[in-house]
Amino acid sequence: MRHARDFAVTVLVLGLLGVGAGLLWSLLAPRPPYVVTERGPLLADPSTQALIAADGWFAVVTGALGLACGAIGYGLSRSGRPLAVVLGLAAGGLLGGYLTLVVGQAANLGAGSVTAAGAAVSLIPGPLGLTASGVMCAWPLLAVGVFFGLEGVAGYRDSPLRRPFGGQDPYGPVSSYDISGR
Repeated sequence: MRHARDFAVTVLVLGLLGVGAGLLWSLLAPRPPYVVTERGPLLADPSTQALIAADGWFAVVTGALGLACGAIGYGLSRSGRPLAVVLGLAAGGLLGGYLTLVVGQAANLGAGSVTAAGAAVSLIPGPLGLTASGVMCAWPLLAVGVFFGLEGVAGYRDSPLRRPFGGQDPYGPVSSYDISGR
């Protein structure tokens, strides 16, 4: 029962962090400019860097949270049940990334005015979105990676293999063989 509780709490906390991350991403990411035409809004510059910058800011926000969640999850799971926490980090990271995308697209906090080169051109800031869907995996991958990295360091530090000859005397007991060769 404790395993299920630890898993559920981890997923819930990361989901709530995803809402805050969505608001932060919406505030930081630039919007691509759209020109208003008779047929509706069209992307003003198809080669704009704003589309790539939105992906980058998404990766920075969710990646930083993944690193922090992995380290905090490792620290809290030292008392027992690390499997439930690491599975919660993976599932909660996916949920948090999805909620970051949904809330960031809906919030529209960072939209500012876009200036046009001509008086007859009407530009508006476009919607926030992702063009590289692979950045959705930044949060769970970094959280689980940090968790396992810290677990590996702790396992190596406590390992008898870290000491020369595995912590054993390489020559064995002195009485087991004759030094003179007789």
